[in-house]
Parts: sequence; C-alpha cells; structure tokens
Amino acid sequence: MATLALTIAETLRYRGKLGQWSWVLHRITGLGTLLFFYLHVIDTSWAVFYPELYARAIALYQSPLFTAGEFGLVACVVYHGLNGFRIVLFDSRPKWWRYQGRAAQMVFGGTLLILIPTFLIMFREVLDHYSHTPFDLKLGELIADNAQFAVGAVALIIIGVILSLAYSVIQPKRDSTGKLKRNRFDQAMWSYMRVSGVLIIPLVFGHLAMMHVIQGVFKLTAANWTAVGTTSINASGSAVEFVQQRWNFMLGGVLIWRIYDIALLGFVVLHGFYGLHYVVNDYLHNRILNRGVQIAIIMTAVILLVLGGGAILAGVPAGAVKLIQQTSQVVK
Repeated sequence: MATLALTIAETLRYRGKLGQWSWVLHRITGLGTLLFFYLHVIDTSWAVFYPELYARAIALYQSPLFTAGEFGLVACVVYHGLNGFRIVLFDSRPKWWRYQGRAAQMVFGGTLLILIPTFLIMFREVLDHYSHTPFDLKLGELIADNAQFAVGAVALIIIGVILSLAYSVIQPKRDSTGKLKRNRFDQAMWSYMRVSGVLIIPLVFGHLAMMHVIQGVFKLTAANWTAVGTTSINASGSAVEFVQQRWNFMLGGVLIWRIYDIALLGFVVLHGFYGLHYVVNDYLHNRILNRGVQIAIIMTAVILLVLGGGAILAGVPAGAVKLIQQTSQVVK
C-alpha cells in the first residue's frame, strides 16, 4: 500500500509529465479491460451452460450504467492497444526512445481519432434504444448479480493465501537452479507479452468493432437481424440465438468464429493475467500475500480458459433458444 501511495503521489507531483501519465493510463486501462474480460468470459459461457442466466446478463448489459461502462471499456481497449504497440515498437528499437514523447502524443491523438467517430455511432444507438425503452438503472439487480463475481474473486484470493501459508511452512530451501529457471521463464514471458500485445490488437479491435459498433449490444436481442459476421438471422431476437448463430457459422467449412474466439481467449487470458502479475509484484511486497494473490491469478486464468474454451468448443445446445422463448413467455 505504501508503494501504491507513493505512485499516486509521484504521479501528481509530476503534474502531467507525458511519460508518467502514459504509464499510469496504460495500467488503469489494462486493469479496466481485464475486469470486464473476467465478467464477459463467465457470462458468455452461460449461453452454453445456463441460457437463462445469459439472457438476464445481456438484459443488464443493456441497462444505463452498463451502457456508460461500455463507453469506458471501448476507451480502455483503444488506448491500451495503441500504447502497447508503442511500447513494443520502442522496446524493439531502443535507439528510438528519444522520440517516445512524440510517440506518446501520437497515441493520445490516435486514441481520440478512433474514439470520436466510434462514440458518435454508439451514442446514436443509445439514443435510439432509449427513445422507446424505459430508462431503468436496475441498480439493485446489477449489485446482486455482480456481487457473485466479487465473492468468487475474494474466495480465490483466500484460497491462494491459505495455500501460500501452507507452502511457507513446508517449502524446501531455495537454490540457484530454481532462480535461474525463474529468470528464464520471466524472459520468455517478457517476449510473449510483446508478441501477444501485437497479435491481440487486430483480434480485440475486430471483436470490439463487431460487438459494440457494427452490431451493438442493443441489437443482440433484436429479432430478425443478421448476426454480425454471419449470414444467419436471429429470428427469436434472443442473445442466446445470436451466440448460437455466430459460433455455428462456417466459412469454407471452418467454424471461423469459434477459432477466432478461442485465439482471442487464449491470448488475452495469458497477456492480461501476466500483466496483473506485474502489478501485484509492484504493490504487494509481503511474501505470503504476494504469493497467495499470484496463486489466485493462476487459478482465475485456468478457470477462464477451461470455462470459456469449453463453452466455445461445446457450442450453444440446439434446444437452448426454445428454452429461452418458453421462459420469456412464462415471465410475461
């Protein structure tokens, strides 16, 4: 906590020095994106395993507070992607670091250049939606539904700390060989973070464009709309059918969007949670707590890979759309 307080104090003391603000914003936007990703992977898996819960989650995504958060998400992804590319470029060309200030300005400019037209398109969809939909914050539902994600995260941290305590009791003596292996692993992951950071950009930007601009969250539940990236019609107007149509779409005999989403899932999980590992190391110096949180990070990454990957490979069951239709009729 002392390190975190020092970081905040030094950031304010620099009074807006561009390099410092770029570093701070890169971390904030990365953490914000990772938080949404954590929620998104779990609730998208519900389209396969618990269709009713997925339909409810999308209804909450279309609420005013989540709509405002969607604008923040898009800003986080765009800035983090562009600034990450700047970091990779300058790490590969150390002699160019004298131009990093100008490059940081270009990142801010590029972010605004992308966000302004994107936000205009998104805001038009928001106005259109709320012109015929009651403005309901759904605050109680948002708190109740998202509390379970917070409880799950806290539970994983508690388990991680307990395992860390147990390890501290039985751990063997350290040797130089183990330290050497860790150094090699860290070097490999440093390279992975740079390579994946570049590969993720077209994947994430493409997903963002399809789901938040071209189709938009409000159109996921629009009847008789073509699911983005496919030629299939979402006849029922349910989010579950949208996911089903998208994952079942074949291009040249290949389930193109399943491959796309698995690649996106794998790259983002490893990149995002290893980035979180760096952040934890910077601010949590107690050995037992640090190791406990790192264990929780690993467990969360594995859970998301298994849950998300399993859902994509399994696909939405054939009877899921009919089940949603029956459930909505009962509610009405």
